[in-house]
Amino acid sequence: MEVFQAILLGIVQGLTEWLPVSSSGHLVLAQRLMNLSVPVAYDVALHIGTVIPVFIIFRKDILRVLKGLLTLDRKNENFKLGIFVLIASIITGAIGILFLKYFEMLFASTLAVGIGFIITGVFVFASKFFKGQKKIEFKDSVLIGLAQGLAIAPGVSRSGLTISSGLIRKIDKRSVFTFSFLLSMFAIVGAQIVELRGFESSGVDLPSLIVGVLTSAVVGYAAIKILLKTILSEKFHWFAYYCFALGIIVLFML
Repeated sequence: MEVFQAILLGIVQGLTEWLPVSSSGHLVLAQRLMNLSVPVAYDVALHIGTVIPVFIIFRKDILRVLKGLLTLDRKNENFKLGIFVLIASIITGAIGILFLKYFEMLFASTLAVGIGFIITGVFVFASKFFKGQKKIEFKDSVLIGLAQGLAIAPGVSRSGLTISSGLIRKIDKRSVFTFSFLLSMFAIVGAQIVELRGFESSGVDLPSLIVGVLTSAVVGYAAIKILLKTILSEKFHWFAYYCFALGIIVLFML
């Protein structure tokens, strides 16, 4: 892999992992357009790269949730938030394990990618019609966990479905934004641990690996800031138009 290709894939991963447009779908398309077969190790590295800014931006939220969990106080709001993150993560993990082979098959299908983009667009657009200020409850964590499980499929955005599901449940915008990203750490790191099965025989050159990771981390940081701004300014649904357009283009490519 050339360095410029590593940079391009890093940009694609950094932007699309956090914006509600599906990183998996974009990476599948980008790799096919560049005629690349990306090794498992490189894919793992890019995803880990995009998680780095989450730890930086949400470090205070992570610490307060960890402290809340240590209190073992069921009335503590941070304790409850931590439990809800764990519940949603377990549900997502169960879906990933039970349907792993099926999801792997979908990654070889351009049709699945196109349909995935349209599904994302439907969820993101639907969130436009719901507004609320409620806190996250047990039922919300279950539904968001299910939504994140569906987002394992290519073309279906993890952030798009988790945030949209929360907004549709009329959860406060900033709360659902934070919850989605706290949840992302378990989902992405867990998924990449599974993918590490093929790491040893990856054959990725070190310069491309480093460049790709740094690019995805820097671009990912900017993407998170952009996403928060669009949610708070009630422009989140704008991403739906992009998903619809891209989904239709992909389907016409068949």
